[in-house]
Amino acid sequence: MRLLEYQAKELFKEYGIRTPESISSKDIEKGRKDAKELGYPFVIKAQVPVGGRGKAGGIQKCTNDDEFELKYPQILDMSIKGEKTRAILLEKMADIEKELYLSLFLNRSKRCYTIIASADGGVEIESVKNQTIREVGMGEVNSETAEEVAKEIGLNGSAISDFVDMLQRLSKLTVEKEAELAEINPLAILKDGTLMALDGKLMTDDNSNFRHDELQKYLERSELEERAEKSGFSLVELDGNIAVIGNGAGLVMSTFDMLADNGGKPACFLDVGGGATEESVYESLTLISKMKRVKAILVNLYGGIVKTTIVASAFIKAYDNKLIDVPVYARLMGAESEKSKVMLNDTKTKMFDSVEQAINGVVMEITKNG
Repeated sequence: MRLLEYQAKELFKEYGIRTPESISSKDIEKGRKDAKELGYPFVIKAQVPVGGRGKAGGIQKCTNDDEFELKYPQILDMSIKGEKTRAILLEKMADIEKELYLSLFLNRSKRCYTIIASADGGVEIESVKNQTIREVGMGEVNSETAEEVAKEIGLNGSAISDFVDMLQRLSKLTVEKEAELAEINPLAILKDGTLMALDGKLMTDDNSNFRHDELQKYLERSELEERAEKSGFSLVELDGNIAVIGNGAGLVMSTFDMLADNGGKPACFLDVGGGATEESVYESLTLISKMKRVKAILVNLYGGIVKTTIVASAFIKAYDNKLIDVPVYARLMGAESEKSKVMLNDTKTKMFDSVEQAINGVVMEITKNG
């Protein structure tokens, strides 16, 4: 389950992670009351489970009532990367000195959490070259590791202790909620030298959500999304025409964002997870077949725990049963990937060595055929 920014920040606050003062709403009447309570100036932020809001105009400054009456309904009616605005967050602006990046994600193939940090924040992490990456096991991050990461990204003075504190709080949240991904981007160093989480992203493991009654209030699922959960994988429906399949929340999300940045319109976000079987992958294709808007499928999968041959077998079965009849663009790497490529040789699946090539191929296909 991918939480919206305001939902992630509710959990951040519970764990003592500092965020700007903000209020969420879903209609302009409440928004007007929130604006008076918060006070101008502030930013109006579209709440959607995808990245790229800033470029799409989904985050705008607001300094008075006239601007509010114009911008609030515009952003509420907006659709970003095929996803309609689900709520609005009004948030006080911060006095920023520098932006950093910080995340923890579940590395299924290595069975551990991995820290990614960078001195370059506020942009998609895929475009950041200077990353510090640290594998930290399945427990909470200790202070020594957190301090090493802080120094590696160039922090000094009180910023180091603030960073250590924030990373440990983020780690505690990630472990206790059994999250697959927790991200702060940007993590801001303010003019007064303190740190603040300006944006937040949290994705929980659908297979463990039943253990967390406190997270149930965030669930909003379609019939197909509910069916996917019962089958052991994660599905988020969108309004585009390219189905995105992968394993691991971080991999699927980065693929999703890269596709959208290259002009593709995702129809769904589908994570088959680390325990995928031929049956569950076949079921995922069954659900995709029910989405009539899907014109192509993009697969980006790294075989670690899940062998790529399992995915290949499911696709072959789907072709044989005439379940899917749309072009498939795939990048399969890792366990038995060469064998899986041979298996898919005589099918409609087009294989690529990199996800960038696969994305270019599927976008060109959709553009050519409408």
